[in-house]
Amino acid sequence: MSDKYYMQMALNLAKSVSGQTSPNPPVGSVVVKNGEMLGFGAHLKAGEAHAEVHALRMAGEKAKGATIYVTLEPCSHHGKTPPCADLIIEKGISRAVIAVTDPNEKVAGRGIEKLRSAGIQTELGVLEKEATAINRIFFHYTRTKMPYVTMKSAVSLDGKTATYSGDSKWITGEAARLDAHHYRHTHDAILVGVNTVIADNPSLTARIPNGGKNPLRIILDGDLRTPVDANVVNDQKADTWMLTGNNIEERMAPYKEKPGVSIIMLDSLDPETVLKYLGSKGIMSLFVEGGSAVNGSFLESGKINQLVQYMAPKLIGGKNAPTSIAGSGFKSISETVQLKITNVEMIDEDIKMTAEPRKDDADVYGNH
Repeated sequence: MSDKYYMQMALNLAKSVSGQTSPNPPVGSVVVKNGEMLGFGAHLKAGEAHAEVHALRMAGEKAKGATIYVTLEPCSHHGKTPPCADLIIEKGISRAVIAVTDPNEKVAGRGIEKLRSAGIQTELGVLEKEATAINRIFFHYTRTKMPYVTMKSAVSLDGKTATYSGDSKWITGEAARLDAHHYRHTHDAILVGVNTVIADNPSLTARIPNGGKNPLRIILDGDLRTPVDANVVNDQKADTWMLTGNNIEERMAPYKEKPGVSIIMLDSLDPETVLKYLGSKGIMSLFVEGGSAVNGSFLESGKINQLVQYMAPKLIGGKNAPTSIAGSGFKSISETVQLKITNVEMIDEDIKMTAEPRKDDADVYGNH
């Protein structure tokens, strides 16, 4: 089998744990000798053993003289776990195949250098593009210190999110709604505006078969208008952070005894300020599922890294029916955000489209 074959196996392992390793990246590893796979593993959770450790433990004494495949450069420093590069050397691995370097300043080529200095034949760049895609959230966060932002919306074919009366249940079908819940499961946090909480009283949890990881719930609420009896305040299914403005101290009392609820006062609730704050708290990925005003603010601030849009085969019409993005918008076509559509698929009767800003907008939008 080729290096690409075994690296793809390692990448599949990394994909399987996507969303549960934050603030660490998802990593997979496979140990092979004489065409026999001796061990494999993935990094399951921050603070626990890395992928290489699992793979090498499984391989045992047979690892001596074997090749190890790793989707991301092995760490070379002491963190919550010992350096994986040291363990690879200790186990007598003769060859290491690595998909992509780790941009973390604590690693950044040092792991590769350590392996090569120990006489291990080390090759870099096998399925690098695929590995970069899997780690796009980690790479973005490492570079910008802000979360990777995915914005989701569900619209009719004419771009409406509700009728003129505000009726929006349900525009898309059950399968599309379930697919959206997988994004909640794989993101650290979900963000909505207070108007969405008031109108819909959502739970903002990941309701997927066999359970899922509920994201941290972020509510943009400048005047602290979130109802005290709202699900996000009372259900304790996930922590809730209400980001507010200043001078709301007199309104805080009803929330202080609510378990898992935090009120955080910021000087501004513009996306830049919010993202910098969340990044400082180790939030690597953010799923924006807000109303049109919130979506508009993220668009105009240049803080969207991925767009996920579900389109239902319905026509709603009406000039007063809301659309998914409000705000001032752009004056000219030349100012608009140019997107690259990365995937289009049918989910039952609905269309799902994913897109990301084109390279021309990469500097503004912070894409890797």
